[in-house]
Amino acid sequence: EEPHGAAPVDFLQELPSCQSARRRRGGTQERRPALLGTVGSRGTAARALPQERGELPLLYFWILRDSQQADTEHLSRWEKWRRTSGKSLKKALSEVKGLSSYLVLWRHDIHSIEGKFGTGIQSYFSFLRFLVLLNFIIFILMFSFVTLPTIIPEYGIFNSTIAYISPKNIDNICTIYEPNGNKGLVYFYTYLKDLLSGTGFLEVTSLFYGYYLADAVWISIMRYNLPLAYLLATFAYLALSFLWIIKRSVEGFKQNLVHDADPFQSYCNKVFAGWDFCITDPSAARLKHRSLQYELQTDLQEEKLRQKIAERSMEEKLRIYSLRIFINMIVIAILLGCFYSIYKATVFSQENSSDTDNANSQINLLVQYLPSMVITLANFIGPLIFSFLIKFEDYTPAFEIKMTLLRCVFVRLASIGVLLFSLWSQISDCGSDKCNPCGYNYKLYPCWESDVGQEMYKLMIFDFIVILAVALFVDFPRKLLVTHCSWKLVQWFGHKEFEISDNVLEIIYGQTICWIGTFFSPLLPAIATIKYFIIFYVKKIVLIHTRKPAARPIRASSSNFFFLVVLLIGLFLAFVPVGVSIARIPSSKACGPFRNFNTSWEVVPDTVLQFPTGLQQILFGMASEAFAVPFFVI
Repeated sequence: EEPHGAAPVDFLQELPSCQSARRRRGGTQERRPALLGTVGSRGTAARALPQERGELPLLYFWILRDSQQADTEHLSRWEKWRRTSGKSLKKALSEVKGLSSYLVLWRHDIHSIEGKFGTGIQSYFSFLRFLVLLNFIIFILMFSFVTLPTIIPEYGIFNSTIAYISPKNIDNICTIYEPNGNKGLVYFYTYLKDLLSGTGFLEVTSLFYGYYLADAVWISIMRYNLPLAYLLATFAYLALSFLWIIKRSVEGFKQNLVHDADPFQSYCNKVFAGWDFCITDPSAARLKHRSLQYELQTDLQEEKLRQKIAERSMEEKLRIYSLRIFINMIVIAILLGCFYSIYKATVFSQENSSDTDNANSQINLLVQYLPSMVITLANFIGPLIFSFLIKFEDYTPAFEIKMTLLRCVFVRLASIGVLLFSLWSQISDCGSDKCNPCGYNYKLYPCWESDVGQEMYKLMIFDFIVILAVALFVDFPRKLLVTHCSWKLVQWFGHKEFEISDNVLEIIYGQTICWIGTFFSPLLPAIATIKYFIIFYVKKIVLIHTRKPAARPIRASSSNFFFLVVLLIGLFLAFVPVGVSIARIPSSKACGPFRNFNTSWEVVPDTVLQFPTGLQQILFGMASEAFAVPFFVI
């Protein structure tokens, strides 16, 4: 019997790396020919071989390989061809997948960020890349099915023409819409103002809803129903966003589930299976080493905090819970104050922005941008207060980000809802018979869809300007002061960390604006794509040159999943105003593809009534409560 101390040595000799080294030294070369004969001779040779532990894994491998070859000889030609084709296809797909990985947008940049700053910050840039791709696909969808069919007839391509149908049973006063397009000699300042506010020359372009006046487009002999296409494209981009987010969320949820089920298993995976042995570049190896180091630091930090929480006394728990309740009351008061300010600013802007005395003045531009400025101010001050207050609540780093995100979500996303509620209260303000005979406040909003689109456009442009201004006039000057100035007050600020929650909320806020605004401004996703593309490089430069690595590392798997959950909240928020605009608010009678319908949704039953009777009954049956309710429950 072998001594107990010899077992580790024998175990190490069985490792594949030890066998590979022995084979390269020629230690098993003389035994391999005996294994290449017939099946019977292989069995005899196997029994004749010395039972050296280190050679058994290789022996089993050769026997298995030769057995598979012997089995293949008895197959038919069809089976041989099928197996060979399957192997070739798998190999080809593997190679294509390997080559396609080099085409991934910002692949090297994100890996570099992961190695220097950890997987938590890397997850933010991966999330930003996802939104760039999502907005680009939405832009392709809206441009292909809405904008392109409207542009083609203007150039007579494919012998196409536009069909216009005059509104029926509608008072002529409802059809008057005269955009303030620039005519004659125009100052450069006017162009700049129009570019920032979406008025003037931009108001009459394909950027906004009011441009799409066609009721149908004839392409050769085919009739293209533009109102129906406009509505279906809207449903399509919302459904595409929902399914894509759900797919990515499920992947992150599985990673969270595995990690939360057994933290020790996650630790073992990093230690024993975390290294990528395909790495040959020294710089890539250093990046991978840093990434694993950050992950292990996160594990240790979370374990330390869990131990601290478990050791709390009853008095400490009462103190912490009482403090959290008090801080949440302060947060609710701040939220209510922000919402009230946004509502009052929106009402004031809508009532005074059309003042003829200030039509060409700088004051009018400020009045138009007043809601955007108030929202941006609330978005800037609110997260600063929340980040300061949450330090007293004693949460884990991962939960701290989630709680801060949830609070900031109510400031940023709910502020958009308050803005839209303020707009719709003005659009539907029917006091003193303002809405007769059009069904909405046509004097203030002759084409209310374009007005809402302009508000979303201004929010997106102003948000982009603020992000650039903070990087240029706050982050970089702060870095220079901290580096070259020895004053105690300046050094007290120190190097700032990269706040993941604030930066994620920035892009989720912008994406929610894009989802809401795409119905009123079909080309808004193109602006969002360019915006996020530029923001990626701005944030990368700010991170590398003005930020320091986080003192408390953050896990990427939980961050990725929670980012997508918050993005899903933003998408659900976008469903509400878009759905209300389509189904409840009367469509403008002076502009847009739905001017011949009471609401945008009416184009669907109007189209169904043109189908054969049997198909109509099937569709109406599917739309009934008896079918729809069980279907959605299932």
